[in-house]
Order: sequence, then C-alpha cells, then structure tokens
Amino acid sequence: MARAEKSDKPSVQVTTEEVSAVVRSLGVEVAAARVNRAFDRAYRDLARRVKVRGFRPGKTPRSVLERLYGAAIGEDIERALVAETLPDALGEADVVPVSEPSIDAQPPAPDTAFRYTARIEVKPVVELPDLAGLEGRRPAVEVTDEEVERELESLRERRAPLVDEEEGTAAARGSFLTIDYVGRIDGEAFEGGSAEGAVIELGSGRFIPGFEEQLEGARAGEERELQVEFPADYASADVAGKQAVFEVKVVAVRRRELPALDDEFAKQLGDFETLDDLKARIRGDLAGHRERAARQELRSSLLGWILERTTFDVPAGLVERRVEQRLAMAHRQLGGSMDDAALHEQLASWREQWRPAAEREIREELVLEAVAEAEELRVEDDELDAHIEEQAREQGMAPARLRKHFAEGGRREGLRFERVAEKALDHLAAQAKIAQSSGT
Repeated sequence: MARAEKSDKPSVQVTTEEVSAVVRSLGVEVAAARVNRAFDRAYRDLARRVKVRGFRPGKTPRSVLERLYGAAIGEDIERALVAETLPDALGEADVVPVSEPSIDAQPPAPDTAFRYTARIEVKPVVELPDLAGLEGRRPAVEVTDEEVERELESLRERRAPLVDEEEGTAAARGSFLTIDYVGRIDGEAFEGGSAEGAVIELGSGRFIPGFEEQLEGARAGEERELQVEFPADYASADVAGKQAVFEVKVVAVRRRELPALDDEFAKQLGDFETLDDLKARIRGDLAGHRERAARQELRSSLLGWILERTTFDVPAGLVERRVEQRLAMAHRQLGGSMDDAALHEQLASWREQWRPAAEREIREELVLEAVAEAEELRVEDDELDAHIEEQAREQGMAPARLRKHFAEGGRREGLRFERVAEKALDHLAAQAKIAQSSGT
C-alpha cells in the first residue's frame, strides 16, 4: 500500500510502495521551481563551455543554446536532478538500497514538476528459527608425522636444482628436457606452436597427449619429429581436434639433484635454525589450513541447519553483483591464457553455474547478520585495530601499511562486517550440539 510523505524540503515529495519483501518503489516529484533552477544552472554552465559563432564566450543567448542543444541537455538535467534528490528521497522513505537503483523518469521540462520512480532493492527481514536444537559438524584437526615428512619431501623436490646429465644419457620419465620446437598443421606453422629453450618434465602431462611420451629415450643434441593430435576440447578452437607435426631439437637433458635434509637446508629456506624448526613450521601451516577448513565446515553446517528452517527472499541485484565480482576475478586470472572467444564462452557458462553458490553465500551472510543484530554483537574500533595489527605480524607487514590498505575503498568496514560475522558464528557454535568427524 502506498503512503505519501512530505519531505522536510518542500521542493521534493516522496511516496513509497512495498513491491515485495526486498523491493521498494519510490515515487519522487521535484517541484517546478527546483527544475527551473536546474535548467538555469545547466544553460549557464553550457554557455561557459561552448563556442557559438557570432557570440562571445559566455554571452550566447539561452534561446540559441536551447535550439542547438535542447535535446541533449535534457538528459543531463534528468541525471543531475535524480542525483541531487535521490539521497534525500531514500532518507525520507527510510530505505537503504543494497544494489544500484533502477530509475524510470519522465523527461524534465521548464515550469513543470519532474517525476521519476526509483526501484530499490533492500535487505530482507530474516526471522531466525528457534535455535534450541541447533546442530553442526566440525572435523577434527590432526597432522601426522607422515604428513609432515611428505610435505618436507615435496619442499625438498621443489628446491632441488637442475643439473646436466652425463653426455649420452637417455631421457626418461622424470627427466627435464630443454627443447626448441616448431609445430605445423597441414605443413603450416600455427600461432603458439613454436618455442626456443622450453623446459619440459617428461611424465608431467603438461603438454598435449603423446608429446612427452615420444621424447623418452632422446639424448642431448638429438632431433625428433613428433606426430600428435590436439584434444577436441582444447582451449584454442583453431587447433582443437587437429593433427600436428612437431620438429623438436633436444638441447639438454637434466635431472633434479635433491639437497640433503639437514639444518643447512632449513636455514636456506628462511628464519630457521634447525630442521626441526622447519618441521614445526610445516606442522603449524598444515594445522592452520585444516583449522580454517574445519571452521568453514562448522559454518556451513550450522547455517545450513538454520536455512532449512527459515525462508526469506534474496535481492536479485545482490546475487548478480556477487556473480559479477567472481567473473571479473576469473577474467583477470585467465585473460592471458585463453583466446577471447573461448574465455567469453567459459565465463558465460560460469555465470549460470556460480549463481546458486552466490545466493547461498549471501543467505548465510544475512543469517549471521541477523544473529549479530539479535545478540547486539559489535566490533569496536580498538578491537578492529588489534586484529589488523595481528594480521600484519602474521604477514610480516608493517602495521601502518596494512592500516592504510584497510582505510581505502571501504575495506575497513568490510573487515568489521567479517569480524562481526565471526562473532555471530562463535555465538551459534557455543550453543549448538557439534558432531566431530575424523580430520583429513
């Protein structure tokens, strides 16, 4: 049902209609006097900016400007009036938008009230269920000695330098080859099919099927011709499913030389005095990773229990914005590794695939926000500052630099929201029955 309300500014009147639980429609009327002032201001600015033959700068009559620019300036005045009055209209209606409002406006005209409608998405009211039977799951966090040793061995392999094999050594799985190659399809070289000094590990599976296998047994200085077929689903449509011939010259055959696992190895990796210090760091890192995963499982299970027992609408604009943020990140990460056509096709597919997960994520955030409001949970500035200081220490960063990072672009308030959500999750966990499963 619509209600009419007069603003404390007589030049604007606002009516509000509840379209749905998450949508409000604001009808805004701007008085003719204010519209006239907007036209006067626009034409004064225009007169200073444009040059009209026969008139000095700033002296072109308004009638001439109206004839030359009247159609275009109306759009500028419309945008200006909406930008000026919408914040006041939102305050008058006590409406807080969660996405960009949709505006439907009549063209403004002198001596006439300007009217527009703003469609506003708002947060839903989340009615929490009775939490007396709240249940959740939390995996146990365990790290075995064997897991630490495997991680240490992996670290050892990654730090192992490549050394040349003896002359005449045949390449085998695990060998590292430095190669020059030229690929051709139907006798013609193709884009991305040639390289010099490329390093390939036989058996890694990083090249197309058949490429690495045909280099087993090769020696430094040897040349080979490889017959391969690109997979039908290869990222580049130009070569997908096609037969290719690669002329390959093996420049060098090398192997990894594993360093000794001792205190000296640990010292080379950072601020460690002994190998035991390094092992302790590895154990702590593994435990930290699993602790975060366990907390995420706890979060998902607790909020899942609540979401099964309550219903509320989620603003479509919130979901779309979350999806767009993820797509933008994926575009930045993949922009240089896929051609444009394949990338846009993949992004279009992800847009639909990711929407349910984005909506679930927003539902969980809204539930945590409702818990925080119900329990009056807050994060004060000193608590937020202490958390930033702790993060800076963990990341080995100067606290002032991290404080500056969070001070920009609303990041500080975003961090505050995250910390409040963590408090809400702790509150739920404290009263829930938690089943502990075996860790991974």
